[in-house]
Amino acid sequence: MFRPSHESLLRQNEEIDRLELPRIADDYELEDLKAREVLVPINQSQYLRFDPRLDPARRYCRAWTRDFLGDLSQAYYRRFHEQIQVNSAVRTVLVQRKLRRHNRNAAPESGETASSHLAGLTVDIQRRGMTRDQVRFMERYLFYLRALGLAEPEEERRQWVFHVMVSDRYGDWRQSQTAARWEPTEEVSQELQ
Repeated sequence: MFRPSHESLLRQNEEIDRLELPRIADDYELEDLKAREVLVPINQSQYLRFDPRLDPARRYCRAWTRDFLGDLSQAYYRRFHEQIQVNSAVRTVLVQRKLRRHNRNAAPESGETASSHLAGLTVDIQRRGMTRDQVRFMERYLFYLRALGLAEPEEERRQWVFHVMVSDRYGDWRQSQTAARWEPTEEVSQELQ
């Protein structure tokens, strides 16, 4: 449903430029953004787990992307009683350059189609191993958010992940939705942070 395309990469970079976000060059810049809480940790929970190969230093993203993950993982768990798995989150230019050496499909580290992982807006969610119903659930969920201009998803075939860039508009939309329909318990709120 969400075939990777040049146009999608352009839209992801347009969002980064609209927000005037830096592409994170190296670990020094990454650590500075984490220290200033510009990037926030993604925490493992009963709803979400990590690929064990994902470096703990890169299990970070923008706050609204973490909110998206919390909402998606809870909805997925309610439906299937299984966790979603995050395979990738924030990356630096140096990490992206290294990744491109063994993955020809990886986005470049610079230019108009650079990887949106470099700004901390994007996560890759494991698709391999999902049933047909689970994939359809994910596609419907992401289709709705894309239609609202809140996310730019891609289904990567070589890596078998849902690559999802989340707009900062998600935060405002989420506030309007949660105020109307759902108030998280204190326990759930703590797990999301």
